[in-house]
Amino acid sequence: MVEIDPFEMAVKQLERAAQYMDISEEALEWLKRPMRIVEVSVPIEMDDGSVKVFTGFRVQHNWARGPTKGGIRWHPAETLSTVKALATWMTWKVAVVDLPYGGGKGGIIVDPKKLSEREQERLARAYIRAIYDVIGPWTDIPAPDVYTNPKIMGWMMDEYETIMRRKGPAFGVITGKPLSIGGSLGRGTATAQGAIFTIREAAKALGIDLKGKTIAVQGYGNAGYYTAKLAKEQLGMKVVAVSDSKGGIYNPDGLDPDEVLKWKREHGSVKGFPGATNITNEELLELEVDVLAPAAIEEVITEKNADNIKAKIVAEVANGPVTPEADDILREKGILQIPDFLCNAGGVTVSYFEWVQNINGYYWTEEEVREKLDKKMTKAFWEVYNTAKEKNIHMRDGAYVVAVQRVYQAMLDRGWVKK
Repeated sequence: MVEIDPFEMAVKQLERAAQYMDISEEALEWLKRPMRIVEVSVPIEMDDGSVKVFTGFRVQHNWARGPTKGGIRWHPAETLSTVKALATWMTWKVAVVDLPYGGGKGGIIVDPKKLSEREQERLARAYIRAIYDVIGPWTDIPAPDVYTNPKIMGWMMDEYETIMRRKGPAFGVITGKPLSIGGSLGRGTATAQGAIFTIREAAKALGIDLKGKTIAVQGYGNAGYYTAKLAKEQLGMKVVAVSDSKGGIYNPDGLDPDEVLKWKREHGSVKGFPGATNITNEELLELEVDVLAPAAIEEVITEKNADNIKAKIVAEVANGPVTPEADDILREKGILQIPDFLCNAGGVTVSYFEWVQNINGYYWTEEEVREKLDKKMTKAFWEVYNTAKEKNIHMRDGAYVVAVQRVYQAMLDRGWVKK
């Protein structure tokens, strides 16, 4: 299999969307390039006294609509191309839900599992010292991503505040922080909660009453577990199948998401759950269900299996679970797809809420956070759905048109491009 360069893929997707909208060549050329790319050396002293130098990145793709926003990934296989692609996708994700942000992303080439906690803290603080000049509550706001978490965000925020000598409100520099230092209620369930709101609206668009209808969820990490739990609790759906990297389980009478989580914690996998049949990840995708929610890894629905998908709604909770070839097949089959950067935008939306609360120094209840998220996700869903219907294009292309149009308009209004 030929490895596709992630950034080249991001550019291709933008070019595809451009055919469905009125955008100038000069604006398109601009959007194909990140506005700022920073590469830094991050030396830290290891516990044994030796010094190791790590490579870190911060990419700011476009800030026409506001400060850039995006996670920091710690991964041994991190590449600049991946960070550039993810920063570009973040521009579209924040624009599709109409947040006053642009897209950013950061990364360090490191295997965090090989670092002690003290080494992780030194790395987090050294990285902030290295990129201090290009981040801030009004310029670029990082967040957790692959192998980073609220604890690491707390260290990073503290380092930023130390360097700035507490001369301004530092909480707003980073989101996804622990609650005690400016985190937001509702952040832990935000990605899944946002997805649930879009599933609810997609069902309305198709005239389906979800009560008692079936859902299968691939992936049982944070997003997968909460998608299953909230589908049952809030939408009255029957969770008939879930899976993790080791395999899945199926019970046509429905599963209890909390009991399954307990089993997974005790046994290391959902497999073998009492009263359920073991199935493969591949079989889960092809089940006769109303809603299919791939919430694990990318490229699980391809041209090889797309024809066997029987769900009426495919909710892309994971990033990139459906390939472009499969997109076309699903659309021909009349399946309504909720594209990833709309479906899983609940996380960044609540990150935005966290930032707003930090800036204002006034904090909301979990109920207020959920209500505001509902409004954002519902509005975004219908804007994308109506655009796709109106232009007779795929939902993913509809989402791109809505997002790119917003960024393009901001560039025009700033005078960055003349047409």
